[in-house]
Amino acid sequence: MTSAHSLGAAVLLGASLLAPWAAQAQQTIESLGLTVTTTPLVATDYLFRGISQTRDRPAIQGTLDVEHESGIYVGAFLSNAMFAGTNIRQELDGFLGYRFQALGAKFDLGAVYFAYPGYDEPPGGFSPNWWELQAKVSYEIAPFKLLGTFAWSPDYNFESGNGFYLEGGVDVALPYAFTLSGRLGYQWIDRNFASVNRPNDGYWGAPDYMVGSVAVSREIVWGFIGTVGFSFTNLSQTECFGGQKICDNRVYATISRPF
Repeated sequence: MTSAHSLGAAVLLGASLLAPWAAQAQQTIESLGLTVTTTPLVATDYLFRGISQTRDRPAIQGTLDVEHESGIYVGAFLSNAMFAGTNIRQELDGFLGYRFQALGAKFDLGAVYFAYPGYDEPPGGFSPNWWELQAKVSYEIAPFKLLGTFAWSPDYNFESGNGFYLEGGVDVALPYAFTLSGRLGYQWIDRNFASVNRPNDGYWGAPDYMVGSVAVSREIVWGFIGTVGFSFTNLSQTECFGGQKICDNRVYATISRPF
């Protein structure tokens, strides 16, 4: 198993910033009570919780979200991916959950399964596939939208044990239809590094870490949404999966077109 144990991904960094635009581009199937949202996206980098999933290369992605009028939803996410020392080239995730409103806030309780089709696990290696339970809440006091996320995985990426993620954020509606977004989170992992006392256990390859981002987004033309942002972690390069640059602070950009 290599030391390049990169995170899987549940959501697009950019896509979460563009949720208000996606809401305007949904398709409905009234006879079935369904709302369908399809969001293709092109990004300068595929970042998940501040860490590049494409080794600092561009990404082409797509998300399909199908929600019933009851609040139950299912969907899928597809992206190219690249982890050092592996033959991983794509990621295909499935998700489901329940969305509802209470006490003036919006809640989203769901689960995500992260898979890497075509990956060949080496002898003595560990699986990159994993799943996570997520709880999200948002509360709007115009022009502010406050957001919170808590996520837990019983066996995190590359079989590294319990993983916990906590994030807070805010979106601010600005003049001229701009949206300013900020996020700050922290990721805990049970087994960060290999242990001589537990040689048969998987591990992740980096310490627990803080992650944050600041971004501005706006519709450009014909429903195309542009986002430019800055993402950072508190991981140094020496702490980042054996000296990789995928944890570095960086500027990123995305373009998406929800349908």
